[in-house]
Amino acid sequence: MDHWSESEGKRAHDPIFQTYFSQNCGQHVEDFCKGRSADAAVTPSQRCILVPGPIIVGAGPSGLAVAACLKEKGVDSLIFERSNCIASLWQLKTYDRLSLHLPRQFCELPLMPFPADYPIYPSKKEFVAYLEKYAARFGICPTYNHTVVCAEYDVKRLFWRVRTQATGRMGDEVEYMSRWLVVATGENAEVVQPEIGGLKEFKGTVMHTSAYKTGRVFAGKRVLVVGCGNSGMEVCLDLCNNNAHPHIVVRDTVHILPREMLGHSTFGLSMWLLKWLPVHVVDLFLLLVARAMLGDTARLGLKRPTVGPLELKSLSGKTPVLDVGTFAKIRSGDIKVHPDIKRISGRQVEFLDTLSEDFDAIVLATGYRSNVPFWLKDQELFSEKDGLPRKAFPNGWKGERGLYSAGLTRRGLMGTSLDARRIAHDVEQQLRAEGKYPGVLL
Repeated sequence: MDHWSESEGKRAHDPIFQTYFSQNCGQHVEDFCKGRSADAAVTPSQRCILVPGPIIVGAGPSGLAVAACLKEKGVDSLIFERSNCIASLWQLKTYDRLSLHLPRQFCELPLMPFPADYPIYPSKKEFVAYLEKYAARFGICPTYNHTVVCAEYDVKRLFWRVRTQATGRMGDEVEYMSRWLVVATGENAEVVQPEIGGLKEFKGTVMHTSAYKTGRVFAGKRVLVVGCGNSGMEVCLDLCNNNAHPHIVVRDTVHILPREMLGHSTFGLSMWLLKWLPVHVVDLFLLLVARAMLGDTARLGLKRPTVGPLELKSLSGKTPVLDVGTFAKIRSGDIKVHPDIKRISGRQVEFLDTLSEDFDAIVLATGYRSNVPFWLKDQELFSEKDGLPRKAFPNGWKGERGLYSAGLTRRGLMGTSLDARRIAHDVEQQLRAEGKYPGVLL
């Protein structure tokens, strides 16, 4: 029996919890589950478990941050994670050379800074170690290998009903119920596969960056990277450093900025300037410095958007590329730049400029998307189109009836921390307004 099943069995006979539940739901715990089972036509093998604290979906940085902030308030939570580890995107679906693109002070989770001996830009390994220590410090123990298949609000009983299933297995489902549901599955839950004519018939290797680890396996080979965001650019650099012959497809305009300017991180400098100057002035400054350091990127096939990098990030969520050495390789000709793909035939790729090249492999750096619309039955807080909050930052963290969003702000880990603190404070305030000390729900 898992620890939540055991604790719920005890709560079913706990007079304090029985009083709390009866006051809020108007019925006894056993009666509640019987009524729910009848309404939902639940099979005998399906269990119903009441959770007194919030349910959090996702054990990435966002889910961990919310759980830690709640724990500090005396509120326990239950985290479901479909994978077998915390931060599964970082641990299982990122390339080996990855490091944080922003300085560590902008990537800390609430209540615990990075170790003082960490570098300015922690590596993937260091960041994962930090997250594991974070979870241990706050006693966060996610329920692994459990996929949330459906979550919807029960308007009769005023509870969120969350159905889970063992990841990768069809069979018995378990339903959990809570007053609060926190969506922390992230903006990068599912890979985006582009529609490219002939891609399925390509005779070489095709992989998404989620499966790419190192360029060593491509030494001596011609590799086409599709997509010019931070991942695509860094994969090209990794391929180049491992004696492959990378080409990159630039399908859209892109802002490339040096990772550091004038002896400071570009991001940190931008945040400081924004305290005193409007966005469009800071954008102009960044572009002038970038032009002085990099030259005219358009001459190399990397045209800039008409909107500045910070304004574009605010409007669309599109992040500028923070260059860590790729641009020098493009300028030297070690990395070739191409426009979008017209078609693929065998190993030959034809581009929109009519040029054709043969390749041994294609790496799709085409990004990810949210999967919220596939399992959450709610059309108010989240958009069905992209699975992100409908309201712009910083107002997209809270919905109605105890529904919250964490880490889907397109503001990175800084946005995650802000969401987590607000969610924990809001839950605590609700409990105190009802005259209940949060610790009673532990």
